[in-house]
Amino acid sequence: MRTIRQIYQAPPKHWVGDGFYVSPLFSHMDEVSKHTSPFLMLDYGVPTEFSPNSGAPRGVGGHPHAGFETVTVALQGEVAHRDSSGGGGIIREGDVQWMTAGRGIVHEEFHSKDFSERGGVLEELQFWVNLPREFKETAPEYQALPKETIPVVKHGDAAVRLIAGELNGIKGAARTFSEINLWMMDVPARGRAEFELPANHNVMLVLLRGDAAVNGSMVKPTELVTFEIESGKVCIQAQDEDVKLALFGGVPIDEPVVGYGPFVMNTREEILEKIRAFKAGEFGLID
Repeated sequence: MRTIRQIYQAPPKHWVGDGFYVSPLFSHMDEVSKHTSPFLMLDYGVPTEFSPNSGAPRGVGGHPHAGFETVTVALQGEVAHRDSSGGGGIIREGDVQWMTAGRGIVHEEFHSKDFSERGGVLEELQFWVNLPREFKETAPEYQALPKETIPVVKHGDAAVRLIAGELNGIKGAARTFSEINLWMMDVPARGRAEFELPANHNVMLVLLRGDAAVNGSMVKPTELVTFEIESGKVCIQAQDEDVKLALFGGVPIDEPVVGYGPFVMNTREEILEKIRAFKAGEFGLID
């Protein structure tokens, strides 16, 4: 079996805007990220009950990104997205949005109008995925991945939703710039599944529901598991409850990572250029 490198406890939660209560599981600005490339960051928007709201929608107003991609997985509730490339839509339960910031984009994320008016539980994952140097200046793009377009593969006792990557010869829904797997899966109580990931991949796992033994170690909800880069299986054994988790990783991007707020580039000079370009209005406007 693949060696577990470390199991991380979830850091304290905080609000992003007034609409997303998140646990920042890792970031490109901390020590964990040395072992998560090509993933830069993961925020888990923990299940949060919102009362009906007929006023201004809750969320985050227009803000820039450059040099990477954001991937939002809606687990409960609805989020409305708009960006300066013309992309946008409602991300409903089970849907995914894959936004390539590339050379620069401005976007906003709010609770949808319907969700705001009826209220309910909001839960989501947001990943930041690095872009290799050769693609950091690519044109911004928006991939809307409705639930029904994401393949579901039965593997062992698990039902695996292939957002990106490949399993059992079936390819995931998203187009990616580097070799990435991003799988959401459900394992029934006492169920078991084993996965052989490429030996050159960083591999990570975050548990969202239920307890599971992962390669023999007990893992609880909101805990992040990182593995060594080596051959060997990842074995998931659900305990007495159904388990929901994300398994993700890919080939590390062996390039410098320089981050400044919403920008992730390879050098400080490139960061300064992105700040200048944003202030000059070169990222565009949200219509």
